[in-house]
Amino acid sequence: MASLIIDDYEMYLALERRLSKATIAVYCGELARFLESGHDVDAVTSQEIQAYVATEAAERALCGRSIAKMLSALRSFFTSLQVKGLREDNPVTLLPRPKETMRLPEVATLEEVERLLSAIDESDELGLRDRALFELIYSCGLRISEACSLSVSHYHDQAITVVGKRNKMRRIPIGDVARLWVDAYLLKSRPLLVGMRLGEKALFVGRSGEALTRQAVHKRFAAHAKAAGLSITVHTLRHSYATHLLEGGADLRSVQQLLGHSDIKTTQIYTHVDTTALQEAYERFHPGGEER
Repeated sequence: MASLIIDDYEMYLALERRLSKATIAVYCGELARFLESGHDVDAVTSQEIQAYVATEAAERALCGRSIAKMLSALRSFFTSLQVKGLREDNPVTLLPRPKETMRLPEVATLEEVERLLSAIDESDELGLRDRALFELIYSCGLRISEACSLSVSHYHDQAITVVGKRNKMRRIPIGDVARLWVDAYLLKSRPLLVGMRLGEKALFVGRSGEALTRQAVHKRFAAHAKAAGLSITVHTLRHSYATHLLEGGADLRSVQQLLGHSDIKTTQIYTHVDTTALQEAYERFHPGGEER
């Protein structure tokens, strides 16, 4: 019974909400935990859900952001029941949203990004693919899922067409350096990796000739970051892209559109990162920034 409920919810999130696969996996995971707790979805009250969330938060040591995700998953689930006419109310809407402490994104300096990319040995087809992949992610500020879902047809001479969250499409200009690496990959590496799978549409493929997975990208990046002596993740490249644009004088609205953020408030967090960098520069170089 629980598996059927989760399957229906997964379909609702994909077809009605058009959420990403990663978000759907998180939401379904939260619903599975909730169903395992034994609550009756047809009759559970707001008070019971609040008690459940409090218990989960304590046992799993969840931060405000994680609690908010749990509530969002449950809220969407009960909304799906309302849509189907299986329940009139949504008990989660009555619960207060937890306060989330603002976490500044991890950002690499331009020198660190260059050190990472230079650490990739592009002498074989996988290394050349990785150099092209991570150059493109940094050049265009891509999410990992966006990079993995790119098709060859999405790649153009001066830009790429990206399918982001909720299937929203946007066109992003490509830097000259990234374009040169992707062109080299398409000419020398991808044909070897694809082999006889001539119908494969994915831009970036693995050794088997099939589209790269998120897990494979994470694994390859971790190895290259370690070789470069850096403790960063793939998503750091996206954060760095946004921050470096703002540091270079780009306006916030343009950065929002390039990143594919639906709400400019999401983009504004990078202004805090930029301000932090300015403060550090002031304290380091301005005579009034150090104690006398």
